[in-house]
Amino acid sequence: MAEQVLTNISQLRRSPLAHLEDVIREGAVAGERGVTLREIPFLTMVGLRAQPGSAAAAALEAAAGVALPAKVGQTTGDSDGSGGAAILWLGPDEYLLVAPEGTGAGAFIEALGDEPGAVVDLSANRTTLELSGPSARLVLEKGCHSDLHPRSFGPGTAVTTQLGPVPVLLWQTGEQTYRILPRASFADYTARWLLDAMTEFAVPEVP
Repeated sequence: MAEQVLTNISQLRRSPLAHLEDVIREGAVAGERGVTLREIPFLTMVGLRAQPGSAAAAALEAAAGVALPAKVGQTTGDSDGSGGAAILWLGPDEYLLVAPEGTGAGAFIEALGDEPGAVVDLSANRTTLELSGPSARLVLEKGCHSDLHPRSFGPGTAVTTQLGPVPVLLWQTGEQTYRILPRASFADYTARWLLDAMTEFAVPEVP
């Protein structure tokens, strides 16, 4: 009898930016003008759709254990990205759940039942880049189409915007920390764009 080999396919996965791991690490800038970049791969991302105030919305909120965001830019749940689940506002009836790997969409599908709405596992659709450090906002401001000044954009805020020519979700999780969620097919370009924008801060500021 031929020997049967069982393979854990998760060991075969490669994140969209695995090939740039060394480049990203070497691109880190230390010091007072420091800024670092890293990929946080394989987060669970679940697209949720439900009319606010409806039975479907209540069912999704019960499954998530947190209310759905009520307005543009708002996040609920673990809005600082420290390890739990967060829900980001995408549109008047559209949301994105971002959670640790393995969370799964099954509980939301079951909770929604026959109510009008939608639950779609989008985990393979995007990857997550984290930009942090004193110069993180300055790096993003080189090509972000949104106003990132603290008076308009702060921790716990997430919006759909563009970074250069690339559509992204931009989520500020801390005073000096941002998460950028590009589609997987744009991840390489986005990472290289950020690394190029970071190089300015590796040298002293010109008076």
